[in-house]
Amino acid sequence: MERLRNLREEANLTQADLAKIIGIKRATYTSYEIERDTIPIIHLNSLCNYFAVSIDYVLGLTDKKSYDNLNPEINKELLHQRLKELRKENKITQIKMAQILNISRSTWTGYESCKYQIPTLILEELGRRYHTSIDYLLGKIDKN
Repeated sequence: MERLRNLREEANLTQADLAKIIGIKRATYTSYEIERDTIPIIHLNSLCNYFAVSIDYVLGLTDKKSYDNLNPEINKELLHQRLKELRKENKITQIKMAQILNISRSTWTGYESCKYQIPTLILEELGRRYHTSIDYLLGKIDKN
């Protein structure tokens, strides 16, 4: 994640420093930064909070570093509500959404119903495909 690396370097921090901040091993953090592994949304949120930037910015969905009134916490209830709203606004059934994302219908239903935690890659795909803010979906901002 180039932007995450840039933020780290601008702050004169090492990968070990950031790993310690979010409570993981340096090798794990390194695998996120070089995109060998996908960073879980909870860790990405912690890093974005640390640098006071939006998730959208770090994922390259916007060049705006932050939003007004950016909530540091992920609101799981709003996330699930907004996933359902996104699907309905685009007139997509759960089956079709699952097909678009190459996942099972039961997995998508689990994301909408709070049964499963949605992966960062799925959120990123939704953001890019439907031109929506990940920070909005996560309840970190009020307007899309």
